[in-house]
Amino acid sequence: MPKQVPAQATRVTARGWRRPLDADLRDAYLARLGWSSPPEPSVRTLVDLHAAQVRLVPYEVVWIALGETRSIEPLNSLRYLVAGRGGYCYHLNGALAVLLDWLGFDVHLRVGGTQGHAEATAPGATGTHMVVEVHGLPTDANPQGRWLADAGLGDGLREPLPLVEGLHAAPPFRFGLRPSPSVPGGWRFDHDPGGAFAGMDFAPGEASIADFAEQHRRLSTTPTSGFVRTVTVARRDGDTIHELRGLAVQNISPSGEDCVYLTTRADYFAALADVFLLPLSDVERPRLSALWNRLREDHERYLLAQAAQ
Repeated sequence: MPKQVPAQATRVTARGWRRPLDADLRDAYLARLGWSSPPEPSVRTLVDLHAAQVRLVPYEVVWIALGETRSIEPLNSLRYLVAGRGGYCYHLNGALAVLLDWLGFDVHLRVGGTQGHAEATAPGATGTHMVVEVHGLPTDANPQGRWLADAGLGDGLREPLPLVEGLHAAPPFRFGLRPSPSVPGGWRFDHDPGGAFAGMDFAPGEASIADFAEQHRRLSTTPTSGFVRTVTVARRDGDTIHELRGLAVQNISPSGEDCVYLTTRADYFAALADVFLLPLSDVERPRLSALWNRLREDHERYLLAQAAQ
C-alpha cells in the first residue's frame, strides 16, 4: 500500500539536477511503468517510456487540496510516483529526467513557461514549467536527434516530439514547434486550440532544480494560483485524454468529447481510482472527507455563479 513520503527527505541542491544511481528506486519506478528490467536507451524505449508514464501516472494537484507540502527534488519526485501518486510538471518531468539519465540517455533539463488562454500571462521561460530534452537519437525525420520529452503538460504529449520546426499530429490534437519569439535560442510549443493552455516557451540552457523553486512555491501555495483554486487531474490513454476539474470529468478523443459531473462522494473517488489511477489509499479518511467537502462547496459556488450570468 502506498505510504506518504516526507516532502523534504532529500535536500534540494542549488546546482545541477543529475543524481547518483539508486538502482532500487529506478527499478521500482520502471515496475510501475511496466518494465521488469532496465531497457537499453533507444528511440523506441524513449517513446514507450513516455507513453507509459502519461498513461499510468496522473498529472494531478490533488495533493495541494489535501494540504500536503511537496519538494521538487527529483529523488523525492520519484518516491512520490513509486508510492502510487502523481504530480505536476516539476514532479513528473523531474522524475522522468532522472530515470532517463540513469538508463543512459543524453538528457537535459530546460526552464520553460506556460501561458493560458484567458490569463494575461507573459510569454517566456518564466520557470512555471520544467522541460525535458533528450539528445543523440537521430532518425530520418529528426536527423539532429533532439526530442522534446514532456510528461508534465496535462493534456499534452502522449509521445516525445522530434524537436523539429513544424506541425506535429498527435490525435486528438495537433501541436506546433517553432523558434521562440520571446526566448533567444529557445523553442515555442504551440498547443492545439482545443487544449487546456495556449502554449509554452523554453530556454536553450541547462536548468537546475533551484531555477524552479520560487515558482513551485507560488504555484502550490498562492490562493490565486490555478493549481490551488481548482483540483485538477489528467491522464492520457492512447488517443483519449481524461481530465477532471473539480467535479467535471471531460473525455476528449478523435471522435469527439463529452463532459459528466460527478454527484456523489463515491463516484468521485471511484473516478480517481479507476479512470485516473489515483486511489489515494494512503490518505486518512478525515482528509478525504475534507477534500470532498471542499469540492462540493466549490461546485455549489460555480453553479451559483452560472445562474447569476
